Amino acid sequence: MSEENVLKVIVTGGAGFIGANLLRELVDNPLMDELIAVDDLSTGSVDNLADLPVRLLRGTVLDTKVLDEALTGADCVVHLGALGSVPRSIDNPLASHHANATGTLMVLEAVRRHDVPHVIVASSSSVYGANPILPRQETLRPMPVSPYAVSKLATEAYALAHSSCYGHAVLAFRFFNVFGPRQAAHHAYAAVVPKFVSAALAGQPLRIHGDGGQTRDFTYVGSVTSTIMDAIVRRVSAPDAVNLAFGARVSLLELVAELESVLGRPLDRVHEPARPGDVRDSQADSSRLRELFPSLRRYSMREGLEATVAWMSERVLAAH
Repeated sequence: MSEENVLKVIVTGGAGFIGANLLRELVDNPLMDELIAVDDLSTGSVDNLADLPVRLLRGTVLDTKVLDEALTGADCVVHLGALGSVPRSIDNPLASHHANATGTLMVLEAVRRHDVPHVIVASSSSVYGANPILPRQETLRPMPVSPYAVSKLATEAYALAHSSCYGHAVLAFRFFNVFGPRQAAHHAYAAVVPKFVSAALAGQPLRIHGDGGQTRDFTYVGSVTSTIMDAIVRRVSAPDAVNLAFGARVSLLELVAELESVLGRPLDRVHEPARPGDVRDSQADSSRLRELFPSLRRYSMREGLEATVAWMSERVLAAH
């Protein structure tokens, strides 16, 4: 921690969904002195940072000059910058590798050059892949089944190995199907929750890949950002990856039913073929997370959906 007892924090991917939500939480913390978002805006948006006292450095994590400008004097780097989506990685595996694996190593090398004491990186539940054991414990053998999952396994492995070699504190979180406000809905690789909410608000049928019985451990973004902020303030680190989810196991059909309850009306649905690379079931073991963060805030699926619907509804009204 800096001498003034305040922190300079860098968030890569800071104009993206999770990054922007994190920065909105960090700006209200009096321990934060300077906040910098690094983002090439390939998937993020300047609008996500509107009215925030955050400096945006527009550029890719593959650019050494951008990273050097951002990380000088930094106390913590939260590395969220990535090219998301399993289907996107199947369409273009090299792009996912460059952004996620090489990009992480570029950030870590900048951390080493500038002697940043603390790094938090985002991995993914997709690293468990074809491993059939539930709930997913961090000690399970990773069995990735998509280029995206492989790139995220490389992200956490590079971060933990880098910490072992060079001594800075590292925390590698495995995210599980994070959802909430500011998550993009209108592109080919959008996640399922914003897709469903957007379609429902537009009066369109919900498109479900497969039979809808596949399960996910949906995690509201507020739970993720409050946990990351606590990790920054307390400089939490761990020698192995940590699941950031709470052990829920919700099928897509159950998600649709909850969304129908929130909206107070039935929703049409259309079933389409299952997608290659998709994992059938996912559920986190949260034991390690709860040990590290005993006072963490967990939002229910209902709370998260209500907040997401409210935010998307405001955007729909604003558009008209």
